[in-house]
Amino acid sequence: MKRRPVIAGNLKMNRFVAEAVALATEFKQLVSNATHCDVVVAPPFTALRAVADRLEGSNVRVGAQNIAREMAQGAHTGEISGDMLREAGCSHAIVGHSERRQMDCETDAIVNSKVRAAIHFALIPIVCVGETLEEREAGRAEEVVRTQLDRGLAELTAENVARIIIAYEPVWAIGTGRTATPLEAQSMHAFIRERLGVGFGSEISQAVRILYGGSVKPDNISELMRESDIDGALVGGASLGVSGFARIVHYNA
Repeated sequence: MKRRPVIAGNLKMNRFVAEAVALATEFKQLVSNATHCDVVVAPPFTALRAVADRLEGSNVRVGAQNIAREMAQGAHTGEISGDMLREAGCSHAIVGHSERRQMDCETDAIVNSKVRAAIHFALIPIVCVGETLEEREAGRAEEVVRTQLDRGLAELTAENVARIIIAYEPVWAIGTGRTATPLEAQSMHAFIRERLGVGFGSEISQAVRILYGGSVKPDNISELMRESDIDGALVGGASLGVSGFARIVHYNA
């Protein structure tokens, strides 16, 4: 099955509003002719509306870096609900990033509730999974990712899962400069697709787009994208440089 690639940039806690708008302005011009893939940029919460306004009418969508698990507005200090994200111009939301799992103690159950919230508000969740270096060296990489998938997508329907994007981000490769080899990444992507097939059927598993994340750069994206089960990239640090990020979008696979 031919799946439409996705290149998404996670700016993390970087760029003030004016800087994020300037980045978006230049970036949308550089990728305006990118018809081969979907393009998403996820700025900090404070810049969402301004960036969405600047990108309106372009081929670049806006994503949030997180989403509240609550479905209704209320006494949830510091949280941003899915309907607020929609109002701010978002179409996507990153869920379960390893930094939030580690630093904010997000469990698989919390990830599951956030996936459900994103779907409830018609946002496309980009659900992150991945093992630590210790888990990989102990031979537990597939076990860890399987658990994250099974629990993170628990009780969702096949129709729900068809709308989800998965991002495999080995924790040992995020921001370290160390990247999984294309063979390592492909092996895990194939495992993820197989696991989705077990839970939701082969038709769904073949349709779900699975991104690779972890020190993705202009000089390694093309090789990664040649693998059959890698459908794009969730880009971290490299998305902060406009020209480099645009080069990633314009990969030559």
